[in-house]
Amino acid sequence: MRERPLTLLQDDLVDYEKAMERMTDLVGQRQRDERSDTLWLLSHPQVYTAGRRTLQQHLPDPSHGIPVVNTGRGGQLTYHGPGQLVGYLIVKLGDDEGIVDYVREVELRLVRALDALDVPAERRDTPPGSPLLTGVWTKRTGRKIVSIGMRQSRGVTSHGFALNVDGDLTPWGWAVACGMPEVDMTSLDREITSTTGVMDRVRAAVAAAFEAS
Repeated sequence: MRERPLTLLQDDLVDYEKAMERMTDLVGQRQRDERSDTLWLLSHPQVYTAGRRTLQQHLPDPSHGIPVVNTGRGGQLTYHGPGQLVGYLIVKLGDDEGIVDYVREVELRLVRALDALDVPAERRDTPPGSPLLTGVWTKRTGRKIVSIGMRQSRGVTSHGFALNVDGDLTPWGWAVACGMPEVDMTSLDREITSTTGVMDRVRAAVAAAFEAS
């Protein structure tokens, strides 16, 4: 894995559409070399985001009252809500890199962060002929704890990952998460016994794994 220090931005709860506006601005700055590679850590109010490959039958029942927003990232349906750490990655890729290469790097860095939090984790290879597997799973229980959906434009990445920390997991069960009907979504709170100050610890571990300061 190459060295890739990032500038760290941090916020608490940010409306998803407002976050998209700022992310678009950050991407433009990076494309013009007006800022360095950046990791933006934040959380969102409850929202489902649908990637370009999301199937209609995977969407949630609207009676639950959680909005669904279409987004230009890769991947399928994802849920965001309080108690989840979202990381947006605005990174200029090298000439020898593509977006799939960088997604693999993101997975490995998040595995490193989770290992530091005493949650052994792994990325998974995609079986031949199967839809692309992205994200991170726990080794002990085989549950999915991180969702990833990214894109690149003019050589710069956008969107990123969502790591479930201590939020309510119920809304994941109201839709087909990540295009995987059988997936069991989990969180740090579900996997470890000591969750005092867990969000602060997760933020610090993620920032360290991405060389972000």
